[in-house]
Amino acid sequence: MLSKRKMITIDEDLCNGCGQCVPACEEGALAIVDGKAKLVKEIYCDGLGACLGDCPTGALKVEVREAEDFNPEAVADHLKAQGRTVPDHMPDPASLRMDGAPRKPAGGCPGAALRTMTPCGQANVPVAQESGSALSHWPVQLRLVPPTAPFLKNADLLLTADCVPVAMPRYHGEYVPYRVVLMGCPKFDDQMSYVEKLADIIAESDLNSITVMEMEVPCCSSMSVILNQAVKRAGKSVDTVRVTVARTGEVLETVPLQFEV
Repeated sequence: MLSKRKMITIDEDLCNGCGQCVPACEEGALAIVDGKAKLVKEIYCDGLGACLGDCPTGALKVEVREAEDFNPEAVADHLKAQGRTVPDHMPDPASLRMDGAPRKPAGGCPGAALRTMTPCGQANVPVAQESGSALSHWPVQLRLVPPTAPFLKNADLLLTADCVPVAMPRYHGEYVPYRVVLMGCPKFDDQMSYVEKLADIIAESDLNSITVMEMEVPCCSSMSVILNQAVKRAGKSVDTVRVTVARTGEVLETVPLQFEV
């Protein structure tokens, strides 16, 4: 069925065929054909644009146009045929349409509920001073960093649920310096792939410490659970502290964690 919705579009004049967008698309909607990125099928593209940030030339854009509806079942079959992992989340096709069709509400996570809050600086909360970046490496997304990355060796790891830096003004100034940042979303990303990746990092990198930062909302609080499973799989203990952050940005709790190996 055709509907007006968001779709990826590729400027072939800008595309250099590097292929970085292909693994960035969890639905397998992109492929390199004759040296250029191509959309395999419209039904595989959810239109969310996760691939945009991986294009070094800006050849990828999201546009609203008439296209075949996104088909999660077809995506699952497509990924299985390629031997790839099927994401445990799939966008609801109704949420992608732009033609006035009803949109279903977000899933059942209490932390996804809409809420308006007073920004820092308007509630007697000081705003962090502008300064240079303390980030010592790139990339920071957990799924993109190989366990053998040299900056992981003997590192103090800052494992962060990716809503934390948005909510917390002090994140960059107080927590990033002298730590290696790895970020991810424990709700929408593949949790078992996180467990496996972290287990490999712990086993190979001789980490000095781990600070795991989570938001107070339930859907975000599983990052420490993922880390616990990874420690068990690696069979190696690392000094760990969990920092829980409120939606208003303050630290609610900082506690040491003891994981059984």
